[in-house]
Amino acid sequence: MGKIPLGGGEINGHNLFDQVITHANLQLAWRKFSRGKSRKKDVREFSKRLEYNLLKLHYLLLSGGYRHSGYVSFFVADPKLRHIHKAAVVDRVVHQAIVQIIEPLFDPGFIFDSYSSRSGKGTHRAVAKLRQSARKLSRNNTRDVWFLKCDIRKFFDSISHGILLSLLSRKICDRRLLDLLENIIGSFHVMPEIGIPLGNLTSQLFSNIYLNELDQFAKRRLSIKHYIRYADDFIIVGTDRAYLETLINIFHDYLSRSLELDLHPRKIALRPWHQGIDYLGYVIFPHHTILRRKTGKRMIRRINRKVLAGASADELGATAQSYLGILSHCRGFGWQKRTAQAVFPS
Repeated sequence: MGKIPLGGGEINGHNLFDQVITHANLQLAWRKFSRGKSRKKDVREFSKRLEYNLLKLHYLLLSGGYRHSGYVSFFVADPKLRHIHKAAVVDRVVHQAIVQIIEPLFDPGFIFDSYSSRSGKGTHRAVAKLRQSARKLSRNNTRDVWFLKCDIRKFFDSISHGILLSLLSRKICDRRLLDLLENIIGSFHVMPEIGIPLGNLTSQLFSNIYLNELDQFAKRRLSIKHYIRYADDFIIVGTDRAYLETLINIFHDYLSRSLELDLHPRKIALRPWHQGIDYLGYVIFPHHTILRRKTGKRMIRRINRKVLAGASADELGATAQSYLGILSHCRGFGWQKRTAQAVFPS
């Protein structure tokens, strides 16, 4: 398997389980996990006996006595209602420790245009690549360009444990690590052997491993050049509307047959570029990009809630700066003005 980077050094790709449970890796996992969470009650409690808790975790993992605990369930609006399952602190440290070791095994095999939960990627790069692809195909707006946008229905709730473990075992030969991964994957289900939780760090990596099969199908088997995926949303840019339309059934059949997933029938869009394409919070047109109206309204609502809750000037300022950063990627003067008015009402 070669060498896998950890922090500033390298560790051998064999005996992955041993690499996961080293004290150095668990300490690094704690530091990364706990960053920005020091005020959380459960994190404070774990940190009071940090060395003891990490040493205990090491021996539980080493002896095979570790078992993933249950989840705390809650909903968040982001913007649609999402059902989040939060694991215990000790389990989240394990998730982080695993990802640190196995992500470098899988990430080099992902396609370039997979933009979710990957270092150096993200929504803004995905939107920029979409615009770049459309401009290239349009040949200076001399050809019509079309977008086919698809969404996978209830993706996290539909992931097959068996298929996921099979995909993991392609690169992981260490039986003890596979048993640990099976322990984590089996700690949650929507139906027997189906579904992974939204709240786990491991779920972000698992989702990319799972949907890399779709990415490879699109790029290698179908030879689609302008294909972009962010989480469970993927989009194809092309000049042949009829061909893009045929892809809908092709993707539907592949997802159903190979990954036991379905396209969301109400979230399939086939649109010409001049009408604008709604993607990752923005609406992209040939000559400009604007913020999706729902996104802008949500930003203002969140600021208003913070103002009513008595948030400090520093907290409001940080929130405003974050939103102004989002607006810097589009034509958003009106939303910039409304953001400033919400933070500093006259």
